[in-house]
Amino acid sequence: MDEREERLATIYDVARKAGVSPKTVSRVMNGDAPVNVRTRDAVKAAMGELGYVPSRAARAMRSNKTGLVGLITGAISTSPSSPESSGLPDLIIVQGIQRVLAEAGLTLLISDTGGDPAKIGELTRTFAQHRVEGLIYVADYHREVVLPDSARGETMILVNCFDKTGTPCVLPDDRLGQRALVARLIEAGHRRIGFLTLPEDLVACGLRNAGYRDALEEAGIAYDPALVVAAGLHHSGPRENVLIGEAIDRMMQLEEPPTVLCCGNDRMALQVYGILRSRGIAVPDDISVAGFDDYKLISETLYPPLTTAVLPYQAMGETAARMLLQRLRTEGPVEPDSPPLISGPVVWRQSVTVRDERASAG
Repeated sequence: MDEREERLATIYDVARKAGVSPKTVSRVMNGDAPVNVRTRDAVKAAMGELGYVPSRAARAMRSNKTGLVGLITGAISTSPSSPESSGLPDLIIVQGIQRVLAEAGLTLLISDTGGDPAKIGELTRTFAQHRVEGLIYVADYHREVVLPDSARGETMILVNCFDKTGTPCVLPDDRLGQRALVARLIEAGHRRIGFLTLPEDLVACGLRNAGYRDALEEAGIAYDPALVVAAGLHHSGPRENVLIGEAIDRMMQLEEPPTVLCCGNDRMALQVYGILRSRGIAVPDDISVAGFDDYKLISETLYPPLTTAVLPYQAMGETAARMLLQRLRTEGPVEPDSPPLISGPVVWRQSVTVRDERASAG
């Protein structure tokens, strides 16, 4: 191999080897002008022999399209002690985004905030320097965020979060998910349904509480505030375990105790299993337990396996990616959409008994 072929091949090297002009090579690569079959085959053969890789940067300068999408998240640096109130890691959202964008031929560039929201502005400026066509911000749990001006625009999509300025976003339908779960418990014959909720300052807490009440109202069951206790904390640990234990004790001492305990997420359900076992209370023979998330590391490994509502993280990521693609392919300004609310199914497992024999176990 001569010295020219040892270095990185250029379009001029390809032209010389194929016996054509650089302009002809460009036409073959871009497909923007007719070239006869013999010439095109000669150019492609020369590119293969030289290991020539077209310059993406040069193409981007001509077309103003880089094929790059930037994604900002805290998923990589998030520690297990973070406020995983949603239960599932936001990496699953990223996986959904990656799948859809890869199918569309786009490349996803991922940067992590390191848990510092102040880095969002810096990262968006870095992405702008790399001329990304769009930006996606993925939050670790359902919440409101404040974005810097540099992160706003028609090609910015928020996932699992929202802001006051109306930036396009994709959110979980926490209210519908809780309503569906409680409705399924009622269908199975449960009318005294205890609810150990998430911390009250979380957006999901208010929405899921509303879904709980929706299901009771639809079934004609009176709401009993004694059955609803905010027992979850932002971080799991001994204090949360104590709060959950106290809540269970109060509910079990009621004149009409619950027949099932709904937990704010699967992580709380894991603690409920342990507390009940320590008190000699069997699941589901003595009391049933349900969670929220379908965090399979918990829901499928608990014994008995946990009935739970799916938090549809992958579907949220896929929806966000499709929203971004639609905006990238639309000429001119795009009218703001109502935030898509993504819901998941209820997964029925052996942690809940069917008290009404007419109800199907699903």
